[in-house]
Amino acid sequence: MMEQIKSLIAAQCEAIRNKDVAGATRNYAEEVLLFDIVGPLQHKGADAVRKRLKEWFGTFDDNAQPGFETVDLSVHADNNLGFSYGFNHISTKLKTGDTLDMFWRETLCWEKQGSQWKIVSAHSSVPFDVKSGKGQMGLKP
Repeated sequence: MMEQIKSLIAAQCEAIRNKDVAGATRNYAEEVLLFDIVGPLQHKGADAVRKRLKEWFGTFDDNAQPGFETVDLSVHADNNLGFSYGFNHISTKLKTGDTLDMFWRETLCWEKQGSQWKIVSAHSSVPFDVKSGKGQMGLKP
């Protein structure tokens, strides 16, 4: 079970590196709830996740192949429920000419639906500086 989820995460990372929205969202349940690192506070449903991902990929330079990986991944699962957590790392050139190179925390809640593991909740975050109120985007694990 844990190896199945790790394999699904690896495929999802590969899809993100290829800017493949369908492949990157294949693991999401239709009723998924997403708490992203950018507003709004939540996104509901797989269509919203696909829209958010398409918007994100739209900020990448058209000729750039993003680097994307999940590091320090931990997966725990029983027969029907599981969760995974780790750090996602993206490195790519943006349409603005800037480079995006950041890590963020991600926790995924998995549910076995039929014979397939699906993400039913995804929570991404970065720490923030209490004094400035700004996210700490440059941290590395």
